Amino acid sequence: MKTIVTAAALSIAALAAGSATIAQTAPASTPANVQAGTYAIDSYHTLAQFGVTHFGINEFFGTFPGATGTLTIDPQNLAATKLDVTLPVATVSTTNAMLDKELVSADWFDAARFPDMRFVSTKVTRTGAKTATIAGHLTMHGVTKPIALNATFNAAATNPMNKAYTLGFKATGVIQRTAFGVSKYAPMVSDDTTITITAAFEKKA
Repeated sequence: MKTIVTAAALSIAALAAGSATIAQTAPASTPANVQAGTYAIDSYHTLAQFGVTHFGINEFFGTFPGATGTLTIDPQNLAATKLDVTLPVATVSTTNAMLDKELVSADWFDAARFPDMRFVSTKVTRTGAKTATIAGHLTMHGVTKPIALNATFNAAATNPMNKAYTLGFKATGVIQRTAFGVSKYAPMVSDDTTITITAAFEKKA
């Protein structure tokens, strides 16, 4: 019995110690307090989602993991913000392996010829205490067009695991996929394509 109690006590102590190592202070939710500087995308915790209406029946979604890129930001001069993000087309995932294979083919995104999508900002305009419009150019399928994203600041905090000072954002927008030459099944599969991005940026040393 003594052995069992001792083992239990050691297990509780180990759990408490483990919890202590990942303790985190409350994230800051005020963008004015964000540290100015250049940040790199945390690829493991950034995800881009696209959505279309399937034959007018239901919404269907897919994701592009593996984003890379940088954000340069100064909360005192938001207009000078620079954002440059690249997504690898071949990572597209819909949880349907057969559809994923079709989407990277020449009929859709043509990953062999156009392996990346890239968004580069041209102007950032504050629209609220925690929101902004990010205008920029999206290059997809060999075509570059202006688009606008509505961005919301989520929080800033030091990641308790790797100790990196990290910013979190969400951005949404709508594009017409046929404008980029991705026209398969349009308009039965909607031309309007929603974009939802959840992004984490780690401050460079």
